[in-house]
Amino acid sequence: MENKKELRNWIDAFGLPHPLVIAGPCSAETEDQVLKIAHQLKDTDATVLRAGIWKPRTRPGNFEGVGALGLKWLQRAKEETGMLTATEVANATHVRLALEHDIDILWIGARSTVSPFIVQEIADSLQGTDKIVLVKNPVNPDLPLWLGAVERLYSANIEKLGVIHRGFSTYEKTRYRNNPEWQIPIELQNRFPDLPLILDPSHIAGRRDIIFDLCQTALDLSYDGLMVETHFDPDNAWSDAKQQVTPDRLVQIMSDLKIRKATDTEAEYRNALGTLRTQIDVIDHQLIEMLGKRMKVADKIGALKKEKNVAILQTRRWNEILGKMILEGEQNQLSEEFVLRIFKAIHQESINHQEKILQG
Repeated sequence: MENKKELRNWIDAFGLPHPLVIAGPCSAETEDQVLKIAHQLKDTDATVLRAGIWKPRTRPGNFEGVGALGLKWLQRAKEETGMLTATEVANATHVRLALEHDIDILWIGARSTVSPFIVQEIADSLQGTDKIVLVKNPVNPDLPLWLGAVERLYSANIEKLGVIHRGFSTYEKTRYRNNPEWQIPIELQNRFPDLPLILDPSHIAGRRDIIFDLCQTALDLSYDGLMVETHFDPDNAWSDAKQQVTPDRLVQIMSDLKIRKATDTEAEYRNALGTLRTQIDVIDHQLIEMLGKRMKVADKIGALKKEKNVAILQTRRWNEILGKMILEGEQNQLSEEFVLRIFKAIHQESINHQEKILQG
């Protein structure tokens, strides 16, 4: 897929003074619920009403959506409020029904993006459509797979394309439902700066209290929009209750967000610098997390050495580590002196951890 300015046309056409905001319930539950939320959102910064019609759940037995009936509710909400509408599609039948009900934005979910077969089926059924089509990142951190899905749609002559960053599954327990892995959308931005990028903080967070922080990070990284799950009674929502916010809370979030505006050369410089600094902040956070994980492994090694009465310092092993890291440092344009300083400090901290365990 070529990087073309035309990819931005659809989002620039909104002419908004702020990022595009897509909001609405995780799931369409009843007609009254959809209409009530739509009317609460129509005078906010939200331009698009979203609602899940078909809800693929990880395990059976949970609410899996009302189905095609909910599309009529979205149609009525659009007629009454003037908001655009959006929903997820996962096969050709979903696409046909969504088009028949004049849904404005279709998105492909994370579980669908992982399958080239599903994406191709959707692309074929959307051939040449003028609808906006957004692609969520795949469940696992795989940038080529994410871009591959976009390329299949682009090859089907779909011109209004964008991507949604909703985080990635991990076997490790973190503060997020889905780890953001910011470096992946950052790399996507670097390679395709004209491909609109939207954050889904609800699915990354899994809880409403950190949604604002995620939105602010996204804006600092020059994202083009936000998709925030919104419900008038989040605690009693039929799906993903913990991650939805009320329309009033959405208004407050949008009011509190700091949005950089480029109006002159100096502002453009500050914006570019701010984006790069945010990228560094993200990477620094990841470095601290990884160092913490490394020390937890060192603690386990210390416990094992204590059990077997083995000395902390293993010179041969340490020299092997240094040799490998110096070589890897060279491949990443890092000087030998820098690598030695960093790993000597890491090694000393590891020894400190193990000494506490042996002396405990």
